[in-house]
Amino acid sequence: MTKHLVYLGLGTNLGDRASNILRAIQLIGERVGIVVRQSSLIETEPWGFESPNKFLNAVILCETERTPREVLRLTQKIERDMGRKKPIGRQSPSATHRTDGTVTKRRYKDRPIDIDILLYDDITVDDPDLKIPHPLMHERDFVMVPLNEIRHIEISK
Repeated sequence: MTKHLVYLGLGTNLGDRASNILRAIQLIGERVGIVVRQSSLIETEPWGFESPNKFLNAVILCETERTPREVLRLTQKIERDMGRKKPIGRQSPSATHRTDGTVTKRRYKDRPIDIDILLYDDITVDDPDLKIPHPLMHERDFVMVPLNEIRHIEISK
């Protein structure tokens, strides 16, 4: 099967944040594919909402045989398994980009883990529930700083 490179953004602001990140990485390695590289952990203020709980963020690079849709399904399952509850109604964490060009805001809230697909090889996906590259990643230093830390390092095969 073909191997694909997927960059995943991880964030947590509830519970033992460092353990949450490590557990998510472990589960991604078991379910999605081999974790090739991990950024440093960075602590940041909440983005898009107010909370007294700071976030711990990281980006990982994963080598996978899974399709983008499978990666989405598996990472959402990991979020649920780690205790993430989606709000009733619109889901968080980002804006919904409709086909007519309008944008509706989704609700952000505290969470034990958030896993976002940032990049998948060099493909573009523009489905209602899956956007690759992640449409808001360039607005978020907590994504771009760790992504740039690990992105341009050569992978030995």
